[in-house]
Amino acid sequence: MPATGTNGFRIAVFAGDGIGLEITEPCLAILAQALERTGAARLEPVRLPAGAGAYRDTGEALPRASLAEARRADAILLAAMGDPRIRYPDGTEIMPQVDLRMEFGLYAGVRPVRSIPGIRWPLGDPRGRALDFVIIRESTEGLFAHFRDGVVEGDVAAHDRLTITRKGSERVIDFAFRLAEGRNREGRRGQVTCVDKANAFKSYAFFRRIFDERAARFPDLATTRIYVDAMAMEMVRRPWDYDVLVMENIFGDILSDLGAGLMGGLGFAPSADIGDEHAVFQPCHGTAPDIAGKGVANPTAMFLSGAMMLEWLGDRHGSAETAAAGRLVRTAVDRAFAAGTLLPFELGGRADTAAITAAVTAALASTA
Repeated sequence: MPATGTNGFRIAVFAGDGIGLEITEPCLAILAQALERTGAARLEPVRLPAGAGAYRDTGEALPRASLAEARRADAILLAAMGDPRIRYPDGTEIMPQVDLRMEFGLYAGVRPVRSIPGIRWPLGDPRGRALDFVIIRESTEGLFAHFRDGVVEGDVAAHDRLTITRKGSERVIDFAFRLAEGRNREGRRGQVTCVDKANAFKSYAFFRRIFDERAARFPDLATTRIYVDAMAMEMVRRPWDYDVLVMENIFGDILSDLGAGLMGGLGFAPSADIGDEHAVFQPCHGTAPDIAGKGVANPTAMFLSGAMMLEWLGDRHGSAETAAAGRLVRTAVDRAFAAGTLLPFELGGRADTAAITAAVTAALASTA
């Protein structure tokens, strides 16, 4: 049963900034429709302020009251935060989403790369039309462990520090192996790939050594190891050969955008940041201030992030109906785009936020 909701799952909802304000309510409506279809417990959304606008108006990017509500919630749904025109005094951007990762120990950044029928595959090989692999990004260490502690020496030099610990590495690597086990049971490859730069840096050699140690606990799964520069090439040459990839934070930050490109763009790329007790679900894209308020934002990544949230809630609380609702949303997205006629603005089409929402809503209503 839900941990905090009386009649359903209590969800902390951060619409944030820019197009986040336009895609949040359509997503909540889609999720409610799917839950009703499967007979699952409903969502109880609690809408909370945070982001660049909140910082501009109140001086707090992540108000303490919002953080407290998020801590009590069953899950956190986040649309997008930040605005390059609104910055901290040191010149860095407002990123409360990173603060949430650190505050709640959300160490596993899950970035699925899955082809959507009807969306043009940007490369030539037809095998790319059926991609299905997952990037697991360690979300609390690496270069982000000290992302607010960089040092600038006047106009001479700047320094940032990278940290990889045994505890942080073991838990994210084990997460990747457990995910691959579940995918293996579903008929996928059952392979985990360690992505690093172990040939050049001691910290990444340390990460690979821990990967090798943990791999011994999962003898039924295949393993491979690859340097990050080679992985970037392989994601273009033969991405269909991979299943679950695990890596340090900044590498995952970069390669997940490459993965989004393989799907058709960030408008189709969902994500989750998962810890032992909490999880945040959000699209990989930003706030897109250049199109904010125009109604043309692609809400698909938000819908798919919501689907991931329902599946996570279902697994966590033993609710098969909730997990089924998540799968139903993903199926409806596929059906809405399958004919190839629903084309978002970023791909040169005319399908705006309302049109995509209507198409997914209709597909959801007719999906068995």
